[in-house]
Amino acid sequence: MAAQNLSENVNEASARSSVPADVYQIVRDGNAIRIAGDLRMHDAAAIWKDLRKETNDASGDIVFDLRSVEAADGGVMALLVDLRMELAARGVKAEIANANERVETIVDLYSGHDGIAKKTKRKPEGAIAQVGRATVEVKEEAKGILDFFGSMVLAGFTLIRHPRAGHWKEVMPLMERTGADAVPIVVLINFLVGFVMAFQSAKQLKMFGANIYVADLVGISLTRELAPLMTAIIVCGRSGAAFAAEIGSMKVNEEVDALRTLGLTPFGWLVVPRIAALVLVVPILTLLADFIGISGGLVVGITDLDLTPQGYIIETLDSVRGMDVFTGLVKSVVFSIAIALIACQQGFAATGGAEGVGKRTTSTVVTSLFSLVLIDALFTVIFRVFDL
Repeated sequence: MAAQNLSENVNEASARSSVPADVYQIVRDGNAIRIAGDLRMHDAAAIWKDLRKETNDASGDIVFDLRSVEAADGGVMALLVDLRMELAARGVKAEIANANERVETIVDLYSGHDGIAKKTKRKPEGAIAQVGRATVEVKEEAKGILDFFGSMVLAGFTLIRHPRAGHWKEVMPLMERTGADAVPIVVLINFLVGFVMAFQSAKQLKMFGANIYVADLVGISLTRELAPLMTAIIVCGRSGAAFAAEIGSMKVNEEVDALRTLGLTPFGWLVVPRIAALVLVVPILTLLADFIGISGGLVVGITDLDLTPQGYIIETLDSVRGMDVFTGLVKSVVFSIAIALIACQQGFAATGGAEGVGKRTTSTVVTSLFSLVLIDALFTVIFRVFDL
């Protein structure tokens, strides 16, 4: 009985090819098929029959004009889109056009315009446009860094008033990761830097009989410039990138929001311990780099310049002043603060999942390296002006 009723309903719907105009109406006008009224699901069979009838002999291009359609159900629109695809298979280009705002939403939902819109050829961006876009991006990035620095200062005042708000237990593990674990690479790189500097200058020093002055060259250049800078670059590549990736992952996984929900400040919990760890370990690594770099020059002095270890060490102590070592340590402290701030800021700015974290990690290394060179140049000028 139920099957018989269903069959009768389908047959009744199929027979409604001439329905009242106030329900729906389909009229063929040249290459346009004008549809009017309401396209409801209970009329779907009749609408499909009438549309097939009007398009059986269609050729060329036709347009389904929906300007007079007041409303449409998704099922009817799916049939209309399917008919458009069927016509396309026969070589007839059909377009759905002139729908009102409500109906257009249904058309877009069922991809009624797919394959209809003309592809626009993307014009290559000009050099001036690229420079302008890059300038705006740098401006926005600088604004974000300054905003982050301001928030960091406010968080610092809060920690001074409420020291227990900081995650101080994390400082020691961070010092081990950023300091002790970095010793092998710091030792190797700075030894090679001192060795190469001495070896490159050995030939010229021999020409003038000034072999002993290799100690002056290596000692002063390492303590004032190269040891702090090379150590900071190593820390930037190891710890800075790691900080950005860690905080970035926490940001995209909403762990930072969870900290705020628990009443913990992300700056005091994540940023301050990392700054403290780097400020404490980078100067120590710099002192180690000074000693190892000078040792690299000593190897060249003994093997290639016929110097004695005693003579090399005495000349180094005579040429390298305490102020030379002190200026290198001052640079290393500022370098460490810059690396930690940039890494944490980039981590907090990460969005969009793993890809966003990767981009921010790369940006951390690039921005930190640029900042290190810029800060080093500023310190060099300042020390030169004040004759330090």
